[in-house]
Amino acid sequence: MSAVYSCCCRPLRLFSIWREAFINDADLDVARASYEQLSPEPYQQMTEPLDLRKFYTLDTPRSYLNGTEDIALPPGEWGWHPRMSRRLGLYRLVQMPGSHEVIFTDPNGLADKIIEAGRD
Repeated sequence: MSAVYSCCCRPLRLFSIWREAFINDADLDVARASYEQLSPEPYQQMTEPLDLRKFYTLDTPRSYLNGTEDIALPPGEWGWHPRMSRRLGLYRLVQMPGSHEVIFTDPNGLADKIIEAGRD
């Protein structure tokens, strides 16, 4: 079994990446507990091109929820917002303090922001 997928044998460096890049707003206990819940994820979704032509023809309201402390992608030119959000066309920007894994660190605040994002 690969160390990446092992719950008890993960190298410390992977936890450090998780802690510092994905859940940097959590205390150590929350970071460890959330890390233990990680599971393998298919990589194909990252490599397959997605045809968005139909998406752009829809009149569906769009929102982008931005965790202001999310550094899973480096801030700046390669960051999440506005690089990813601008692909939505016209959208509502909803921001909140938090990391990439704000669902673990502020689930109630995240729920409130999801409601705000879908208010109409």
